[in-house]
Amino acid sequence: MMVPVRCFSCGQVIADKWEEYDKRVNKNGEDAGKVLDDLGVKRYCCRRMLISHVDLIDEIINYGRK
Repeated sequence: MMVPVRCFSCGQVIADKWEEYDKRVNKNGEDAGKVLDDLGVKRYCCRRMLISHVDLIDEIINYGRK
C-alpha cells in the first residue's frame, strides 16, 4: 500500500481511510460515493485522491535491484 498520506491539494490526512475504502469498494462492491460519505471524506480533492489511487507497488517491486 502506497497511498499518499495527505491530500495533495488541501493537506488533509487520507491514508487512514484507504484500507476501509478499499475493502468496502473493491471487495464488497459498495458504491464508492456512499463509502466516502460514510468515512467523512467531504472535499472533492480528497475524494479524488482515494478514487483515482492505483496500487502499483506489487508491479514495481519486480523491477528492484538485482
